[in-house]
Amino acid sequence: MLRFNGHSCGSPEISWTLPDTSHVSQEDLTSQVGDVLLYYCYCEVRDPEKLCAWQKALCQHLHLTGKVRVASEGINGTVGGSKVATSLYIKVMLSQPLFKNILCQEDFKSSAGGAHCFPDLRVGVFKEIVPMGIDPKIVSYKETGIHLSPQEFHREVEQYLSQATQGQSDTILLDCRNFYESKIGHFQGCLAPDIRKFSYFPSYVDENLELFKDKRVLMYCTGGIRCERGSAYLRSKAVCREVYQLKGGIHKYLEEFPDGFYRGKLFVFDDRYAICSNEDIISACRYCGVLWDQYKLCSSQHCRQLVLTCPSCCNKGLTACCPVCQEKELKVTSRASGQMLKEECECTRRRPRVPIEHVSPRMLDTGKD
Repeated sequence: MLRFNGHSCGSPEISWTLPDTSHVSQEDLTSQVGDVLLYYCYCEVRDPEKLCAWQKALCQHLHLTGKVRVASEGINGTVGGSKVATSLYIKVMLSQPLFKNILCQEDFKSSAGGAHCFPDLRVGVFKEIVPMGIDPKIVSYKETGIHLSPQEFHREVEQYLSQATQGQSDTILLDCRNFYESKIGHFQGCLAPDIRKFSYFPSYVDENLELFKDKRVLMYCTGGIRCERGSAYLRSKAVCREVYQLKGGIHKYLEEFPDGFYRGKLFVFDDRYAICSNEDIISACRYCGVLWDQYKLCSSQHCRQLVLTCPSCCNKGLTACCPVCQEKELKVTSRASGQMLKEECECTRRRPRVPIEHVSPRMLDTGKD
């Protein structure tokens, strides 16, 4: 068990190193058959702009697409490319002095994909490497919860489910992802907040402090990064007995327990929308209720909501996220500046920004979904 994966010593200089690709064919470097990498590293970055420029040059050199966030607190990225390109990317990242003795091979989560999984490459400097909306100087990754390996987390969940079935659990299994992520896949018996953005998570904790009082909290997210800041925020409230988090997130858990306590698909923030390790489908078509878990974007031109609509309903023209979008599209007005405004659709209007929970251990579904 580790308290945090970060670096608090003086930040070393950034090495402007690009890998030698002269021995690699263009075909191997740009092959559509490849991987998508997911990783993050908390460390002190003295020159985020320089790190950002190096990352952009590195990704372009290797023909990678994806999204990389850089901040004074570290780096967070998900990139896609050929197997040769992603392998070279990992090698160069591990040799970067800034990440020495912090970032390691197992910190990179890999899944089948490639450069085609992202529309382009976006590398930028931000205040936070994961957007929680709280100044990193106020809530730091250095105050994170206790990291549990996938094996340790699996044992904790097993014990929790056994105790919860008997109404004796003092533990909350907390999914700190967004509602549309947990909708298609989650751990059995979890508490999954009905929030649209991670930046709403601090308010969710504030509004539901009584729920966490004197509890042991087991937190998880996709790859672990949201738990770093989320657990630090929860610990700052000093109401929990202890806060634990799944090291490497669901991604690493599924590598070791593909048929474990996590059921359904794992949502990912790229054009695949989801990856799977088991055959369970736990969500349903928005219109007819048949089991379905493959997201599409709402067909309304100005809406970016995700919708679960099965092939049969799609063939009937039911392709929008809600009746408002389906029946009248979205009424669009223009600001004086020319910026377009979209009408709030039913999906967002009816969902409270920060839900207040009324949950007891007996109310949590601890059985198979």
